Amino acid sequence: MSLNAAVVRIGQRTGVNADTLRGWCKQAAIDAGERPGTTTSDAQRIKALEAEVRELKRANEILLAASSFFARELDPRLPW
Repeated sequence: MSLNAAVVRIGQRTGVNADTLRGWCKQAAIDAGERPGTTTSDAQRIKALEAEVRELKRANEILLAASSFFARELDPRLPW
């Protein structure tokens, strides 16, 4: 029995969409190093790092605004 036929049969028995099962099989092969791609753990790490970058960018914006505010307070001759 081919993988495709097995996926369809299992999908029918379990009520899980065949495309979902194929995706799980593909991801399992990637995680096992049997095929190229982004592993689940790498994807989770990337997601966490992207969230950290967003947070740091926001913090930088806040610090920039605060430094501009205090610069004006310290030197009222500044044009902003």
